[in-house]
Amino acid sequence: MASHFKDVINRPIKKVPSLRDITIANVFFENSTRTKLSFELAEKRLSADVVNFSASGSSVKKGETLLDTVNNILAMKVDMVVMRHSSVGAAHYLSKRVDARIVNAGDGTHEHPTQALLDSFSVNEKLGEVAGKKVVIVGDILHSRVALSNIFAFQKLGAEVMVCGPITLLPKYIESLGVKVELDVQKALEWCDVANVLRIQLERQQIKYFPSLREYSLYYGIDKSRLERLDKEITVMHPGPINRGIELSSDVADSDHAIILDQVENGVAVRMAVLYLLAEGIKP
Repeated sequence: MASHFKDVINRPIKKVPSLRDITIANVFFENSTRTKLSFELAEKRLSADVVNFSASGSSVKKGETLLDTVNNILAMKVDMVVMRHSSVGAAHYLSKRVDARIVNAGDGTHEHPTQALLDSFSVNEKLGEVAGKKVVIVGDILHSRVALSNIFAFQKLGAEVMVCGPITLLPKYIESLGVKVELDVQKALEWCDVANVLRIQLERQQIKYFPSLREYSLYYGIDKSRLERLDKEITVMHPGPINRGIELSSDVADSDHAIILDQVENGVAVRMAVLYLLAEGIKP
């Protein structure tokens, strides 16, 4: 379905009337650039009516609960809610309590399902298939919702998955998910076909997990010299935003190895597909 919608967004007229009578609310309790814009564009490309909600300027600041906030939005005859929230399980909690389709656009340090879908779609597009490929996820695994969703998605599609990062940023349970663990980033790059590099999420870290950003960059940052030491070409991904010079150098982020902007483009197509499929059965 995403492949079909990718053809649509690359046409001169980028809209289809698929969700013409559907109203979708984007309810974001956390800051977002790519995900929020991507969902909004996807909705407008499908001709849905779109309502944007930002917690920073809302009654949430006055103490209103999540359930009351969403119920008030739904009382205005909204059919679907795309939600990002800082609390783990917020989207699941809401889906059990309101009569509307809920799309999880990221919940705390838990999951980010549509990012995993667009990442696996991007790998499939670049390498022909996901099955049999070796994917390493590098960086702040402990605080990353992208990491967990990526592990599930890539494994489900038949890829081998490895995680790599400082031991302080690897969850204790990580091996129980059936992934390999590697602490040496150069060995991880030699093993993989795809390196999905994550941002260091300083805003989620309550304590210091490593001595300094400079030291992290020295041991786990990926630059051109690391890639040149490999005897093969690998594909580099990043969910954004990139901290240039820390997890990725500019000469890697802007190189032919990277498919970062392809991920952004594919995000719109994948989210169009998600919204289209979830809207099935909604009566205008």
